[in-house]
Amino acid sequence: MSKKKVLPRGTSRLVSRTCLCLHVQRAARALARHFDEAFRPLGLTHGQFSLMMSLNRPEPPNIRQVSEVLAMDRTTLTANLKPLRRRRLVRVAVDESDKRGRRLALTPAGRDVLARAVPIWRRAHAAVERGLASSDPERLRADLRAVSQWRAPAAGGGGT
Repeated sequence: MSKKKVLPRGTSRLVSRTCLCLHVQRAARALARHFDEAFRPLGLTHGQFSLMMSLNRPEPPNIRQVSEVLAMDRTTLTANLKPLRRRRLVRVAVDESDKRGRRLALTPAGRDVLARAVPIWRRAHAAVERGLASSDPERLRADLRAVSQWRAPAAGGGGT
């Protein structure tokens, strides 16, 4: 009969106190709820706001460019575009330089909604930064950018 291997409870406490992935996920969920609530009057989510903001460029970007900015795979990006397209806030057009590709652009209605969302974002963002009074928001942003650029070692080379 095999004996079940049981991890000591202290290991679970150690992971819950120190796991960077867990703490970043919890923080991301809290921020998402905060911004989703702020954008609710416009019928936007924080993800839609970020996606629309990534399209606010002089020239319409292609799907690859937007997926890189948002650190999102193309399939997920395409799914996230659907509600914005249905509301006619975003337009997807054939890329004239590569007929296989697509370019993404805000419509006039999309630019209007985005312009109304920015003051909401500023207020919601300022509230978050006030909540970080004992921390350095610039340092936090720099650390998060560094984490977002991090590449995992080969399989089996480490944990969270």
